[in-house]
Amino acid sequence: MLKFQQKEKILKNFSNSLSVCPLFTEINTADLEKMLNCLGARRLGFDKKEEIMSEGMPPRDVVILLSGRAQTVRVDYMGNRSILSESAAGELICVEYACTEMRELPVSVVAVEPCVVMFIDCSHILHTCHNGCGFHHRLIYNLMKSLAESSISKHKKIEVTAKRTTRERLLTYLALTAKEKGSNAFDIPFNRVELADYLEVDRSGLSVEIGKLVKEGVIFCRKEHFEILKPYIL
Repeated sequence: MLKFQQKEKILKNFSNSLSVCPLFTEINTADLEKMLNCLGARRLGFDKKEEIMSEGMPPRDVVILLSGRAQTVRVDYMGNRSILSESAAGELICVEYACTEMRELPVSVVAVEPCVVMFIDCSHILHTCHNGCGFHHRLIYNLMKSLAESSISKHKKIEVTAKRTTRERLLTYLALTAKEKGSNAFDIPFNRVELADYLEVDRSGLSVEIGKLVKEGVIFCRKEHFEILKPYIL
């Protein structure tokens, strides 16, 4: 855990991640130093495959990924694992849960690779402090905007898993990703096992469908790189 007396190390070592974090949009560096002090920001490191947040714990903190990659996952009663989202440095994790009064987190967040994470008690953001910090209203605005963007991003997952077949889910995911990237050639953040967990399909069945689409000339793929070669019909 990082104490505030070491805040300069956060700003120095993770300035790029903090600068792109939507929570700190239009907040300058001088105010950011004061903000971390006011908010009681904490920093923790996690090893690969270690849980950053566990299902069942109280979701009290706004979580910012400073380095590494993490996945938000859900495991059902039968042990089936589904990847809900992947987060990179500078992104907020499970921010919507921190702003509720839920007693238990319904998902887990797992480090895909070694991660450094900042935790900020959400109540410190939502309630202005006695110091009357000028940046606080901007911070609340940024948090509300991040909540809206988080809600919108979840529509992609819903749209994908609403499809009935593995082929439909895969092609829908690739089409939506191409639109986001603005290109028919792009890299995805998942390996084959992770992609199957995200699409919520059988892993071997996914490999079969990818092979068919490549043979049909619809897509090209090499590991995490995909290219959509021609229009297709779901």
